[in-house]
Order: sequence, then structure tokens, then C-alpha cells
Amino acid sequence: MARRLVILPFVFGLYACASTASRSPEDATAALDRDMLETGLGDIDSIYITEQNIPELTLVGMQQLSTLDPDLSVEGDSDELKLLLKKTVIETETLADGEDATAKQWGKAAAKILREAREKSPKVTAAGNEKIYEAIFTGIVGKLDGFSRYAGTEAAREDKASRDGFGGIGIRISVEDGEVRITAIMHYTPAERIGLKRDDIILKIDGKSVDGLTQQQVVNELRGEVDSRVTLTLLRDGKDEPFDVSVKRAHVVPETVSYRREGDVAYFRVFSFNSETANSLKREINDAKDEIGKKIKGYILDLRNNPGGYVPQSVATANLFLDEGRIVSIHGRHPDSHQYFEATDGDIASGKPIAVLIDGNSASAAEIVAAALQDNGRAVLIGSNSYGKGTVQNIKPLPNDGEIKLTWARFHAPSGYTLHHLGVLPTICTSGQHDSDALLKELRQGDLPTVPMAKRNAAKPDDTEALDALRQSCPARKNEDPIDLELALKLIDQPNLYANAVDLADPPEDAQVDDAAEALLPFVP
Repeated sequence: MARRLVILPFVFGLYACASTASRSPEDATAALDRDMLETGLGDIDSIYITEQNIPELTLVGMQQLSTLDPDLSVEGDSDELKLLLKKTVIETETLADGEDATAKQWGKAAAKILREAREKSPKVTAAGNEKIYEAIFTGIVGKLDGFSRYAGTEAAREDKASRDGFGGIGIRISVEDGEVRITAIMHYTPAERIGLKRDDIILKIDGKSVDGLTQQQVVNELRGEVDSRVTLTLLRDGKDEPFDVSVKRAHVVPETVSYRREGDVAYFRVFSFNSETANSLKREINDAKDEIGKKIKGYILDLRNNPGGYVPQSVATANLFLDEGRIVSIHGRHPDSHQYFEATDGDIASGKPIAVLIDGNSASAAEIVAAALQDNGRAVLIGSNSYGKGTVQNIKPLPNDGEIKLTWARFHAPSGYTLHHLGVLPTICTSGQHDSDALLKELRQGDLPTVPMAKRNAAKPDDTEALDALRQSCPARKNEDPIDLELALKLIDQPNLYANAVDLADPPEDAQVDDAAEALLPFVP
């Protein structure tokens, strides 16, 4: 790739809570409030995809204090904030620079309002930091777009674990009726190596009973430092007595790829994109080559119900199947958001047919992969119009160890069109179809419609009416239909028909927009 993608979870600075060594708890809380609000508002001001009215966002966020104590309210305008208790003003913060005040100044003013609210409202004090910050920041990001969001300390910890992995043993569990049952064993993990089994019952963790623990509490007990050990007391069918197993924790990244053989075709399901998705897919492809051997006819990449995830992993995944060509370009308001990514030599599938399955739940990173393979003539897309989530979010750390996820750029497919709101149009539409043989017959006779490439590429990013009309050419389907896999298998089995299908989505020769012109496209979420 031409450049390494540094969008998720790219950070522009390090943030830490102020030292509390010489401060009273009250001073430490006030400092954290200030750091939180200055940091969050500053991030929005600097990187959000469109310039925002910081005074308005600050006011909306502080007004959420009334959800914690209905007796409190906050009023304001372009140069001040007022805190009211039972409709009586008890604190006013005026900013001399008004609308020209910096995000940092507004954050500081908001923190002073919050400090007064803590002092005057027992309900706000009792709510605690996490609920207070959740209320304020949920209000703020709620004014931005549907993909920006705030995650508190615990939620951010779980999100990071899903993206980057954690110290653990590699099992999935369920807690029902007070019983902790292992529901899955992840491949290439300590749990698999030591012989844990699905449906094993965990009775104790390090000698402590799991009775009464919630699922999250059990997960927390199972996780720990890499190379540390955890002892499980298990009950297993076929064994009369419980037994202990000592397991050394390792760095575990949740699995996002599964493989199965479909005759002489390798089928891969990609559930989402985390930090190991491309490597996992590469490993599974090599396993498929070993199993099927030279008889392998092609590959199916199932991206249905895939909500996306790490953008760098979508680039790396598409790059597995390409020797050259643009994968994706990304543009926003911040100078660092303008990025272009090109494929490098090394098609792991050696040019063999690829069918990609998509539906109305295929979003974001999944759409990048689908568009890249379609526009480069490397795959036939089968299914329905995808979700149309064509914006990228930058994850910024907050001083409470939470995160704020902000939309900061828009994806563009290799041929130049914006994915946002439109999504990816499949090469062969199966919406409303039930007979794969009938579709193949139409393809053979030249009766299947081509993808409306010219209209798609000419549509303006903010022309929602034109984009909606294009989406209706193959309405998004939310439920999986067996016809997708049936059609993919039959198409791969007939190379000539497969080649005809690829041509249905052949981009116009002048489709790829000039980089300089592309950067001038409007950027709105």
C-alpha cells in the first residue's frame, strides 16, 4: 500500500488526568471535569468533518444535567452559560470573546458550571463522574451525526478489547440460570491448546465460586496480564467429578473470520474488521489451499451483516486479492484526513474467481472491500445494495480513559464515487429474486442489467434524491437469503459466465476522479 492508514485508532496527542497527589478530592474532580470538557470540545473543533458551533454544543451538553436533577437547568447564548436551580440563576459564566472564544475556553466555562452543579445538587453528586460525563457527552455528540459517539471508561475498555485484543484464554461464555457455560473456543488460543471444550461448565475461577457473578464479572475474572495464569474448576459431560485446569493467558484478539469448504470453492465469512482480520483471513486462505489443493476453483467472501470496523484492516483485506489499483481514498476537513491507498503486488488468490456477498447490513469497512474489488474488476458482488456508511470515525482518548468517536472524513471508491448514503451496488442483484438458475440464464443471454456506473459516479454526495433513486435499483435487504451463496457457487463453477458478470460492473475509462478535484468535493456526514 502507498501509505499506512492511521485513522482508527489514530490519536493526535496524549491526554492524562492531572496528578492528584497534592490535591483534595474536590480539586481533583474539578480538574478532571475541566480536562474532560476542554479535551472533548477541542477534539470536535479540530477534527470533526464539518466546522461546528462550539457555544451551541456546549450548551446542549450542559443542558443534559437536567436528566440527572430535574431542578437544574442551563441557559446560554453565544457568550455565556447560566446554571439555574428551580429557575433561579445560581451561577453565570461569561466569555469575553463570545463566539470567538476557543473550545478550551468554553470547556473551562462549562467545567465551572458543572462544579457549581455538583455543589448545589445532591442528585448530581450521587450520580458520579461516569453518569455525569455520559449525560453531557451524549448530548454533545447527539448534535453531530449518527456515527459519532461517546464511550465511558468501561465501554471504551470493551471496545478496545474487541479492536485490539486483550490478555485472556480465548473462550466465549454465557451466564444463564446461574450457570457459566463455555459456548465457543477460539482458534489458536490457550483454551484450544489446553483442550477446553464447548459446553464445559465453569464452577470456580482461581478457587472462587462464580455463583452470583454477571457475565461481565466473569469475563473480567478470566482476563488478566499476558503470561499470567488462571485456574478454572470445570464440570464436563462424561466426567463424574469437577477438575481443575491451569491456563496461561495470552494476547487474544476476537475471531472475525471463519472458513469452510464448499466443494472445490473456499467460503470465508468475515464478521467484522479488527486488528487481526487481514492476517486471520490470509491464514484461513492458506488453510483452504492446503485442504482443497490445486482443485480450488475460486473464493467466496461473505460480508453480509458485517458492520465494519478498522479501516486499515479493510485496506489490507482488499489488498490480499489485488496486484495494483486504488483501494480507497479518504477526505475530510482536517489536513491529515486526505489519504490515498494503492494496492501492492501479490494476489493471494492468483487471479481465481472471487464472489463477494453483500446486503443492507454490510457497512463501512466491509463496503470499502466490496467497492475496491468491484471497481478493480477483481470480484463479482452478489446480493443487495449495502448500508451506505461511507464515513470514517477517529477515536480520541479522554482523560477518564473513555473515548469520543468523531466522524472526520468520507470514503471514496476507486472510481471516485462517495460511499456515504449510497453504499455499494451489487454486480448481480438478488433482492426479490428466488431462482439462481433464472439469473444465470439472464446473464447467459445478456439480459441482466449492468451496474449504473455513469449515474452512480455522476451523483453528487449531497444529492440524496439521486442517491436514493440509485439505491432503489437494488433495494437493501436486511435478511440473508440462500440465493446469494447458491448463485456464487454456480457462477464460480462456470468461468465464462463469471467473466461476463465481472463486465457488468466495468467502470467507465474516465471514472477515476483526479486527486485534486476529489479533494474539492463537499464533505458532510
